[in-house]
Amino acid sequence: MRIFLDTANIEEIKRAARLGVVSGVTTNPSLVSKEGTADYEAIIKEICSIIPGPISTEVLVEGVEPMIEQARQIATWAPNVVIKIPAGTDGLEVTSVLAKEGIKVNFTLCFSLNQSLLGALAGASYVSPFIGRLDDAGHNGMDLLEDIVEVFDHYQLDTEVIAASIRHPQHCLTAARIGAHIATVPYNVLMQMIRHPLTDIGISRFMSDWKQASK
Repeated sequence: MRIFLDTANIEEIKRAARLGVVSGVTTNPSLVSKEGTADYEAIIKEICSIIPGPISTEVLVEGVEPMIEQARQIATWAPNVVIKIPAGTDGLEVTSVLAKEGIKVNFTLCFSLNQSLLGALAGASYVSPFIGRLDDAGHNGMDLLEDIVEVFDHYQLDTEVIAASIRHPQHCLTAARIGAHIATVPYNVLMQMIRHPLTDIGISRFMSDWKQASK
């Protein structure tokens, strides 16, 4: 399972890139707005220059023709841009058009197997079931993720499954066990994944023992 970073914070992306484990980034208008910039194009281009892998960025308009037009424009910003298109009737039509033009689509805001399957059939390169939001609403997001992965594997669909809306490291662990292709995680979750109190204790003990032996 590959790890993407779910953020628009440039410093977080730079720090994560140095770790050598992040192979892509997902963003959305909410994440970009948190960075206090109105220059959407500039921040996406900078992210694309830091991480060479897929950078998912969302359209900011509604309606089939406006989304297609804006998606075509965004796709010119960098060769590794992926266009996030929200699940829905308009989104399916837009995904179908863009896929035929060779523009990669991340079919996002999926909350059912039907939405994910239709996105894949329309030609999306990725589908993003929002695990955490389902959990927040009282459903089991991992049950959905497992269903999607099982069906996609059964029919050997090329579309990759991104476990999105990750809340904590346990989500990543379960997503990996299920067989999700990608988990996109906030920076704080990435940091939690590497930390363990026994590791900290072990390092402290090793250093203490070495200092005693060096006296």
